[in-house]
Amino acid sequence: MKEEIIITQGKYIASAVRADQYPEGDLPEVVFIGRSNVGKSSLINSLSRVGGLARVSGTPGKTQTINFYELSAKIPSIEERRSFFLVDLPGYGYAKTGQANRKVWAKFIEEYLLKSPRLQFVCQLIDIRHDPMKSDIEMFNWLVENNLPVLIIATKADKLSKNAVQKQVKQIKKVLGVPDLDVLPYSSVKSEGRSDLLDVISTVLVE
Repeated sequence: MKEEIIITQGKYIASAVRADQYPEGDLPEVVFIGRSNVGKSSLINSLSRVGGLARVSGTPGKTQTINFYELSAKIPSIEERRSFFLVDLPGYGYAKTGQANRKVWAKFIEEYLLKSPRLQFVCQLIDIRHDPMKSDIEMFNWLVENNLPVLIIATKADKLSKNAVQKQVKQIKKVLGVPDLDVLPYSSVKSEGRSDLLDVISTVLVE
């Protein structure tokens, strides 16, 4: 049986709206992006196993900063522990946010994604209960066009039966137009998909 990567610590580090506010150092970064209310905060809490590390809000569009969380991991076959940042980006596609605000967010999110030298890959979260929306498709295409490695995480998988999950995963691939795309179903409630996501993260930490 394969040994699992173990998260030994998780802590909030910083919130930023400009590059000079990003944490210093060279820790690798795994980025989370998705529509408002797709479950980013719940996934971060599930992954870190630190309750309340990321604040879960009932108000869509609440996260307006780039939030950095530092996690430490014990990886099988490696003696010293490895640390990395989980980076939580503001949710996109929330209509009630003013257009001027949206433009400002879009600019600093784009700048971060294109210029961070530590970024390893982007986890784009999509609610498994629905087909990808226009903003999801636009974001996915933008990431691909800019050569950013992207893993699609289909959140809220506990809301569907196993058959429905498989069906929706195929549908997400079809809508995004990439039949061989990696799509990882995830349930923050049941921690399903957690070990798979940690496996992906551990490969970039070991490289």
